Amino acid sequence: MVVIILRILVDTLYLLALINPVSKISVLSALSSTAGPKEFGEVTGKSSVAAAAILLVSMSFGHFVLSSIFQVELHSLRLAGGVVLFWVGFTALRKGVFFEMESSMRFQDVAVVPLACPLIAGPATITAVIALGAQHGMWTTAAAILVALTVNDLIMRLTSPLERLLRRFNILGAVIRITGLIVMTIGTEMALDGLAAWGGRSGASDVPATVR
Repeated sequence: MVVIILRILVDTLYLLALINPVSKISVLSALSSTAGPKEFGEVTGKSSVAAAAILLVSMSFGHFVLSSIFQVELHSLRLAGGVVLFWVGFTALRKGVFFEMESSMRFQDVAVVPLACPLIAGPATITAVIALGAQHGMWTTAAAILVALTVNDLIMRLTSPLERLLRRFNILGAVIRITGLIVMTIGTEMALDGLAAWGGRSGASDVPATVR
């Protein structure tokens, strides 16, 4: 039981790093000036539910859809997700923002796109839950997903006080850039894992059957 709890905790922290709650603070704070507390809560709740649905469905059926329908291996998805995550982190490191919003976008419109997807359930997060489900089991991964999304939802609901605190000490930009560097590192590791898996498979296929 203790091992399962530790596994869920580790997977939760990993998913939180990919979900990156700090990016939600910067996005929501830019659009929430005209939204009341009730409307703000509805948007964050809707985005969390939508993201949970996307990630749980991806965990349950993603590997089957990729391998059986699209003929895509998991290491290819890890490589693609890692590249996307690296670019997101690089953008944050260079510009100090994780996502550039259109000026015409209303706060009510951000719940599903871009908040739920791709900011919460993005390519890297979807790749991670598919891999974690295959490695650690569906129930453990599902628990980690729900705990990570609950923590992220709580942080999103605290956007206003957190933003005021970070701006008061003039560290919001620094926090975003540091987080961007961490995201770049995770993206690099994910891409390298995909390349290593692809190289191992290619190397194995080159070995004669008599040697194997």
